Amino acid sequence: MKSKKAPSEVHSLLSLLFLLCYRPLDYLKAVIPTVKNHHVGGCTVKRILVFLVVGLAVLALAACGKKEEAPKAETPAAQPQAAAPAAKAAGITGKVVETMNAAGYTYVQVDDGKQKIWAAAPEFNVAVGDDVIVPDGMPMKNYHSKSLDRDFDVVYFVDSILNPNAAVDKNTAVPENHPNTKVNASPPADVDLSGIAKADGGKTVAEINAGKADLAGKEITLRGKVVKYNAQIMGKNWLHVQDGSGSAADGTNDITITTSTEAKVGDTVLVTGKLTLDKDFGYGYKYALIIEDAKVTVE
Repeated sequence: MKSKKAPSEVHSLLSLLFLLCYRPLDYLKAVIPTVKNHHVGGCTVKRILVFLVVGLAVLALAACGKKEEAPKAETPAAQPQAAAPAAKAAGITGKVVETMNAAGYTYVQVDDGKQKIWAAAPEFNVAVGDDVIVPDGMPMKNYHSKSLDRDFDVVYFVDSILNPNAAVDKNTAVPENHPNTKVNASPPADVDLSGIAKADGGKTVAEINAGKADLAGKEITLRGKVVKYNAQIMGKNWLHVQDGSGSAADGTNDITITTSTEAKVGDTVLVTGKLTLDKDFGYGYKYALIIEDAKVTVE
């Protein structure tokens, strides 16, 4: 049966290890003077002891000073790519590659040469191969049509789709529960309408709305900011312009402009053109007043 070391022996051993590891010079100073200077093989015992202690001290320092290696960080798992945003439907002109009717709607898949989108509008006459124009629409993602028993990644529901090849039915009824696709009369939050100077010799949007009966057919000028922009619908760029005048409640704060000039939301524009009243393009494009083919200068 092995005998256990006495506490005093264990304490002495721990002290020795501490001195060798952290204070080897103190250990040499304490031990060497007590060693007799005998000769062994041409070397004194003191010299041998010095070499031995120094060697042990070096090994002890290497062992005590070795730092634990930090674990290597795991390579993060590849993150799934974000889902691609839904294709924008605003102002798309393209060819119908597939179509069907269901529950009062006509569904069309339109190819503009760069992308294909699905759109749906109250039933209208269309055939594969027709060139159509899809206006702004409400995207319905992961849409399931019960009547068609078909799933769509995205369908854009719109009030109407323009098909110049077909006769216009202006009395087409909007199906029940059709989503609201009307443009809000209030400007986007990032468009500041304050401080817009009235055009020299021109009118404000409110003045045009109030005096439209007298201004109909006449050339007018106004200055405002673009709050909505759709490019190349029926071959024209469509702008909604506001200047801070008028009321959003009755729509007298906004006027529609068609032009060949390009602009973007937030641009300040100077507009000159002839005012037209009660313009009906069909397919839901009806305007109480509009300035068509206007000369537009982006300021």
